[in-house]
Amino acid sequence: MEQEATIGEAKVNYLVKTEQFEGPLDLLLSLIEKRKLFINDFALAKVTDDYIENIRRFEQYPMNDVANFLLIASTLVLIKSKSILPQLDLTKEEESDIDDLKRRLQMYELFRGLAQHIKTEYGKNLLFERSGRPEVIPVFAPDEKISIEQTVLSMRDVLSALPKKVALPKATIKKVISIEEMMDKLTTRVTQVLKTSFSQFSRYKKGEVLAPEVRVEIIVSFLAMLELVKQGIVHVEQHEDYGDIDIETHKFDTPQYG
Repeated sequence: MEQEATIGEAKVNYLVKTEQFEGPLDLLLSLIEKRKLFINDFALAKVTDDYIENIRRFEQYPMNDVANFLLIASTLVLIKSKSILPQLDLTKEEESDIDDLKRRLQMYELFRGLAQHIKTEYGKNLLFERSGRPEVIPVFAPDEKISIEQTVLSMRDVLSALPKKVALPKATIKKVISIEEMMDKLTTRVTQVLKTSFSQFSRYKKGEVLAPEVRVEIIVSFLAMLELVKQGIVHVEQHEDYGDIDIETHKFDTPQYG
């Protein structure tokens, strides 16, 4: 079943539908409500992993059908990365994407609640028209002062006042390095040198203005490092707040990720 929603002048087709949710916003709102959280940066960062895990189950769907899910997932990863790395500076465009996601989610929550209320109240307190009421036939009876010329001019004024259609830019999805690939790189690097630092591995210099694609790669590097710490493959140490992170391992038989 296909559901079509309109946002501004753009139409978005939600072709992915399950028994639990329909569309990317519905999935995201369901995860937030499940944790009984409010719609804010903290809640969005909390449900990021669950949202991505749900998307991984869409392997049987064409890429075009899940594109909207992936766009929202990229914004969620940005929010979570900012919560983990407070010193990470966001561009105005990235901050705008985050604010837009929260606004759309709040609107979706409102309209979904109204739809549920209408569904609950539908069919109650019906009013029936009394029988025998005379039929009223509508008749167009313009004022005698209105002429054809005035009508044409009025129509032109109305048409000229209509908002112009704006062509929205087409969203594209760029392939970036995966967390698994970055874990493999970091594992190989730290196994060879036994000890390195996050700045050396990611080539990140504090205060440096980064291109968007470089920023994404640094975020993925950080998430890969956290996953390796979680698995006990590497040990990390930070000597001061917002300082560099030392990474080392004592394992020489570290497994590889392909």
